[in-house]
Amino acid sequence: MRQYRWVLKQIEDDEGVKSLGQNLNDLPVELTRALMLRGITTLSAAQDFFRATLAELHDPFLMKGMKAAVERIASAVTSGEKVCVYGDYDVDGTTATAVLTSFLESISCNVSFFIPNRHKHGYGLSSTGIDICAEDGATLIITVDCGITSVTEIQYAATRGIDVVICDHHKPLDELPDAVAVLDPKQAECPYPFKELCGCGVTYKLVQGLLSHLNRDPSEAEQYLDLVALATASDMVPVTGENRILLREGLARLRTGLRRGIRFLAMEAKVKLTECSSTTILFSLGPRINAAGRLGEADRAVRLFLAETDSDAAASAEELEKINDKRREIDRETRDSAIKLAEIRLTSRDRQALVLYDPDWNVGVIGIVASRIVERFYRPTVMLTKVNGKIKGSARSVNGISVFDAIRDCEDLLLDFGGHDYAAGVTLVEENIQAFCDCFESAVAARIKPELLDPVIEVDAEMDLTSLNDRFWAVLKQFEPFGPGNTAPTFWAKDLLLAGNPKTVGREHSHIKFLVTPRDNYAPEREVIGFGLGSKLEMLKSSQRSGETIDLLFSIQENTWAGRTSLQLRAHDVRLSNSIYP
Repeated sequence: MRQYRWVLKQIEDDEGVKSLGQNLNDLPVELTRALMLRGITTLSAAQDFFRATLAELHDPFLMKGMKAAVERIASAVTSGEKVCVYGDYDVDGTTATAVLTSFLESISCNVSFFIPNRHKHGYGLSSTGIDICAEDGATLIITVDCGITSVTEIQYAATRGIDVVICDHHKPLDELPDAVAVLDPKQAECPYPFKELCGCGVTYKLVQGLLSHLNRDPSEAEQYLDLVALATASDMVPVTGENRILLREGLARLRTGLRRGIRFLAMEAKVKLTECSSTTILFSLGPRINAAGRLGEADRAVRLFLAETDSDAAASAEELEKINDKRREIDRETRDSAIKLAEIRLTSRDRQALVLYDPDWNVGVIGIVASRIVERFYRPTVMLTKVNGKIKGSARSVNGISVFDAIRDCEDLLLDFGGHDYAAGVTLVEENIQAFCDCFESAVAARIKPELLDPVIEVDAEMDLTSLNDRFWAVLKQFEPFGPGNTAPTFWAKDLLLAGNPKTVGREHSHIKFLVTPRDNYAPEREVIGFGLGSKLEMLKSSQRSGETIDLLFSIQENTWAGRTSLQLRAHDVRLSNSIYP
């Protein structure tokens, strides 16, 4: 099993930690340290972190292109034009499509939606998709979660008499499409203060802008916050600034179960919506929504969100559950095949990156499997397969390396590409595979430092388990929602003794459970769950036999079992206290 370096994050201002803790009613140093590491250094900043509300969201008209976008859309509504919402096939794209379609329907717009089939149409705006919209009578296309790199496609739309408004959040290229309006906080000279909204988040801002333009209360958009929460958590955007507010308020709305489609999806997933968190979305609800686009028609997910009757919602949710079961099976087969191929490539040569190709892989799962390959081998990875005679690929990266920038170095070898720092997609011709492999390897090698390939677990604070009491947990819960940029604080407990017998649990005994207690201080025994740490069993048994202590890296969570809720330590890694590690 991979060994990780444990690195305690450094804070230069120790006096600042002490002062902030005192100002926050003698907050435990572990939590004060975690706040400081998140840039929260003053009492007012802490109050904003814990108490920020929807009222503090930025004015949507600060976004470049917003005025032109709402005026063109409002004109289309007034004149009865046919409008098509054109979305992507992942959670972000399907939720954004549902948000905008639902809102436009509510203001009597003649609107339809189109989600490309990744097998037939590929990613994003395409000439084939534009033709379908044109045949449906559309004179205005609004792209959501796509379109920012579609320069040629938007030129083609003009030849079909179709205007385009782009609503996206991905990195633009040097040349922007010649659209009626471009909404993307990442575009040059956009004064919008927060740059990290997901695609559905940008769509939410568009709805707010339209409401203001129609002299209606922008707070009417809050009915869509549950969908924004699904997208924000699933798209792995930083959970800071506006995203943190939108996700927190969206989770609160999602837990009410008001949207029947989500309610029935949660029933299929055996998820209690009243306890839903960003983790629940990421590992339970999100994959089921994504499955629609990976293996079938992603418009099934949009129909789920827009369902107006319980019977329609139940049928859509059941359909997604069946698709997700099939997706899991294909995932496992593709993962096993990719691991073997990666091992061969790494054995033959020391590589900084991996480009893996199999023409028979399902294009719908290569993205998620690429993430598994990165986790296992800790190398930026591109997985390629063949679709309709072209080579399609999904790329994932490690911390510190922008896979988008590395792919951009290979632009001359590609038909198309797009994405962001940690995830991207590519299209190329088959004869360019080897050249792309070499180019991508060189691009990553030019950016990478040896330490970036040495996986690290960063630690917020050392912790004595006696500190874990009701107040500690009450404050820690207010750090939520968690995600990139605001991960659950990781603590380091030293010199723990095992209490009771450790055991493996789960499919293939891949997880581990055990109890710990401090060696020198009295504290209640704490249950530990370590997902994917089943290989640590023998080490823990050895520790138990010898009485040797262990060190534990963990976050803290609630666990409910048989109607009883208790605090549980979620292990990120564990090792013998006297072991020598880097």
